[in-house]
Amino acid sequence: MKAKKAKVTRALQVGSYLETCDNSGAKKVKITAVKRHKTVKGRIPAAGVGDMVQVTVKKGRPDVRKQVHFAIIVRQKKEYRRPDGTRVKFEDNSLIILKDDKGNPKGTIFKGPVAKEAAERWPALAKVASMIL
Repeated sequence: MKAKKAKVTRALQVGSYLETCDNSGAKKVKITAVKRHKTVKGRIPAAGVGDMVQVTVKKGRPDVRKQVHFAIIVRQKKEYRRPDGTRVKFEDNSLIILKDDKGNPKGTIFKGPVAKEAAERWPALAKVASMIL
């Protein structure tokens, strides 16, 4: 994992439901925790593009349902600013399920684009991604 390059707005909080964009077997997941994120007392942890989160699978294949997995957020609807001044936002909120907490993806095909911030931070995602935006 590398450091972030852009000032990503943390738009997805704990309890948010997201779609997955890979072929891991999960369809809809719920964020239960944000990894490597510190907050002040009482604040709900939030995540943005490129952050690792812990999720539970709510809809999907029976072998992956009701289990806790690590995931990385690759798209978010809320716009964020890149260092060159451009603002980026996507059509949906989406993430990729991981095999382990090292950043290795469980799926082999990603549907849709992957944000440049997530691809730079997690090199294993960049290898599998077909489109980096």
